Amino acid sequence: MLHPDGSAEDNLPLFSDVVARVWAGESRVKGGAYVDALTAAGFARADMQVTADETTVGNPAESIQFSVRWGQDKCLVGQVGPSTGDPVTSVLPQVDGGKCLIGKTAPVGP
Repeated sequence: MLHPDGSAEDNLPLFSDVVARVWAGESRVKGGAYVDALTAAGFARADMQVTADETTVGNPAESIQFSVRWGQDKCLVGQVGPSTGDPVTSVLPQVDGGKCLIGKTAPVGP
């Protein structure tokens, strides 16, 4: 269950569970699947970022990262992909400008 008034650490178990469920499914290498599942679990889509799930030549990405900004200084961050092995999730500090991921990210959508 999402704890909207809780800390990022309070919500890490739900974040991790959602990530594990998507990773176990057929859409495991699609960044949008993680965004949609996290949104369905109650996380705010407007606070999410995701990296591209395909390379510039159309091959599946070796690793996908996604995040949910939490409060003024924390992020729930996940990483999955063939090069990652089991999903990795953690709470990390926000980077400059209130972002969670560095570099170019893919559109999250409405």
